Amino acid sequence: MNELFEDEYFRVLVRYYGKSLILEDPSDFHPTLSFYFFDALAHIEHTLSTYAINYQAPKNMMHQEYMRWRLDEAKKDDRPLFPGFVNWLKANHPERFEKLPMVWRGVYDEDNPAGYRSFRIVLDPESKRPVPAAFFADAVEEFFSRTFLNTIYTEGSLGRLFEEYKSSVSA
Repeated sequence: MNELFEDEYFRVLVRYYGKSLILEDPSDFHPTLSFYFFDALAHIEHTLSTYAINYQAPKNMMHQEYMRWRLDEAKKDDRPLFPGFVNWLKANHPERFEKLPMVWRGVYDEDNPAGYRSFRIVLDPESKRPVPAAFFADAVEEFFSRTFLNTIYTEGSLGRLFEEYKSSVSA
């Protein structure tokens, strides 16, 4: 177990597990933004776990099953609009786009090669190097920052912008 605590990815995973939403009301998060918030957290956790723990550990295998289920869930309701929303922000509200968590900017920006590969976060598909642990430490901090969390409520700034985008594409 001491060897795990020496692993930089495991240390980030422990920091991630120390985060809490106890001061938030996730039931008031915008439904689509909430889905993608938890989706990104699941991808972060899965990627960290595959770097820190044996790929075929039961924990990682359970993650993979859960992530497969989320693929179908991403097709429901307004969720398919999210990637377009991120690119709409980039084109129409670049200052707001720049404030999005880097995982969302990387994965959903059409001009960025980053993405989810086998449910892991991959920044450069051409590289064989793992994503640095510092990236994940920063990503976790971004997603759990009070400033960001306030935006994903239904009445938060991102929640209102998503509704504006949704109206513009359904009109």
